[in-house]
Amino acid sequence: MLKRFFVVFTALCTFVAPMRADEGMLIPLLIKAFESDMQARGMKLTAEQIYSVNQASLKDAILQFGGGCTAELVSNQGLLLTNHHCGYSQIQSHSSLEHDYLKNGFWAQEKKEELANPGLTAMRIVRIEDVTALVLNNASGKNDQAVLNQNIVNLVKKAVEGTHYEAEVKAFDYGNAYYLMVKEVFKDIRFVGTPPNSIGKFGGDTDNWVWPRHTGDFSVFRIYVGKDNKPAPYSADNIPYTPIQYLNISFKERKEGDFTMVYGFPGVTEQHVVSEYLKFIMEQERPARIAMRDESLEAIGKGMKASDLVRIQYSAKQASIANAWKKWIGQVEGLKNLDGIAVKQSYETNYKSQAATKPEWKKYADALDSLNQWIKMNADKEFRYAMGVEYFAVGPEFFKLMKASNDLFNGDWEKSPDLFEAEKTKLMASARTFFKNYNAQVDQEIFAALTARYQKEKSAYIKNWNQVNVLELTKEIYASSMFTDSTRFLKFIQPYSLKNYKKVAKDPGYQFYQTFYPIFVQEVVPAFRQCQAKITALMQVYVEGKYAMFPQEKHWPDANSTLRITYGQLEGSTPVDGMAYTEHTTLDGMIAKNATGNPDFELLPRMLELAKSKNYGPYGQDGELWVCFTGSNHTTGGNSGSPVLDENGYLMGLNFDRSWESTMSDYLFDPNRCRNIVVDIRYVLWVMDIYAGAKHLVDEMTLMKE
Repeated sequence: MLKRFFVVFTALCTFVAPMRADEGMLIPLLIKAFESDMQARGMKLTAEQIYSVNQASLKDAILQFGGGCTAELVSNQGLLLTNHHCGYSQIQSHSSLEHDYLKNGFWAQEKKEELANPGLTAMRIVRIEDVTALVLNNASGKNDQAVLNQNIVNLVKKAVEGTHYEAEVKAFDYGNAYYLMVKEVFKDIRFVGTPPNSIGKFGGDTDNWVWPRHTGDFSVFRIYVGKDNKPAPYSADNIPYTPIQYLNISFKERKEGDFTMVYGFPGVTEQHVVSEYLKFIMEQERPARIAMRDESLEAIGKGMKASDLVRIQYSAKQASIANAWKKWIGQVEGLKNLDGIAVKQSYETNYKSQAATKPEWKKYADALDSLNQWIKMNADKEFRYAMGVEYFAVGPEFFKLMKASNDLFNGDWEKSPDLFEAEKTKLMASARTFFKNYNAQVDQEIFAALTARYQKEKSAYIKNWNQVNVLELTKEIYASSMFTDSTRFLKFIQPYSLKNYKKVAKDPGYQFYQTFYPIFVQEVVPAFRQCQAKITALMQVYVEGKYAMFPQEKHWPDANSTLRITYGQLEGSTPVDGMAYTEHTTLDGMIAKNATGNPDFELLPRMLELAKSKNYGPYGQDGELWVCFTGSNHTTGGNSGSPVLDENGYLMGLNFDRSWESTMSDYLFDPNRCRNIVVDIRYVLWVMDIYAGAKHLVDEMTLMKE
């Protein structure tokens, strides 16, 4: 059966005819199967130019940035472009009241001015290999985890032996297929430039996930390597990376209907979820998480408005929390408008009807019924987990310092005094970094609001949570806990010895955290994981049934942070009755938004001056300066920063968002509504050159007018 499924899966991957170009995230290794369709839509490239392991190809210019975004190489000196919001934590970390790069922007005029970013990486895929048969070799079934795990260990070891590469094997379609990813990880990534927030975050929360958009969502970094052009940790002696491939810049005029291709690392989609799970997401999980983030964002927003220091401290945090918050709001609305639950139920009815036509297919219908029943009976486990994540991981910040302190306070140091001192020094350094971006008043308001809301969620809170007196506890923690004040913390840690643990145990913040967080970890998390393991096993059979019973339908694996390709065209949309969206926006629209007085549309004087004079340099088109455009490419989180390429493989722009109506596409894709949002590369270069005076960066790039 395993061998038979592998053959079926391979055959399906090469079946081209029914694939819609505007849906699906394709594995680059299999792109040859889609070459003719892509060329019919206007592409002039060959599959070998897009993905190859025998010669340089476009894939070698695409990198995963920081583990959660995409970036692309645009010069022979290792210059990287990604989104402003992808580089935001680095921009924020280098900012201060004296050097407010968030407000004013930053541009290194020489390479020696480019700023180091400890811990930041950029990863290139060396090759992708279908290893399904090798992973399943000698296994008694697809869930023979011991054999599968050992096979994976052997494959990874063999793949990197004698090289500086790293590798991993990823499961696709819930373990119905496996692919080996061999990677080159660069470890010295330096900050080169950014526009001010008034460009990079233009529109703020008002425009986030919304079209029309006018956001210059880009930032600039550079890869540095050792003298051998291989990855190396940061060193002043490192040199700019010479890539084997970088992207040329599409400098020609655009028009609606142009071919577009997005090449990047999409994070997570869940296209296969069943109707009961979608109902749970829409009616319970998403609304509760949105409400939790409402509270955090209100406290952070108030603090940022009152203080420039708090604005700098919390800009990146606010953006991170708000991004998912607004996405979820649009997601629920979009799924309701599409009647998503009914769409799923209709598909499931057809699925079960098909399963009834052959005795060997009965297991597929049984898996579907079991999935819906299991989710309905066990949704509380996922809900408790989701709420715990919102509280303990996203909520009050002093929890992060508490976790960082855990090794020191709970380690067995009796026989290791030197290691104890080293751990203490490490914690003090971490604490200084933590308190640099911490405001106790903001955190206090978050703690009070989220603790109270968590308490109201009767189906979510952990045992004894209802006994918490939120008002009294909040006052005590923020008035006396060492974890909420830098002076108290450092004063205690510097002379700390093992004899002082009793004082730690009496700390009100420590007591609260150590009472409830272990319950979450030891009870809520294991229950969630057991529930997910059951769901994954059933999903494996359910998805196998899709391939087996509907061979003529489109099938593509869910996004899982691996390199993917999606293609479509530059086009607008008509998402709802009576509303038509054009395919691009211009600088004129940006100025019109600024005139409304909304603070999210604030611009610095230079932008207003340049717009008034229509100083577009060589970057305009037909008397306009394009800022953003939309395409019918299927994208998700992780595609942020992905290059949007034209028919020649030249860089048209940087993907950075989806429209409000598209946020549901992680679950259901509607080709009539779903659009990805792109900042035009010509606007990016205009900001560098005309606005910021950083033409030396533009001069590194290769501009293609034909």
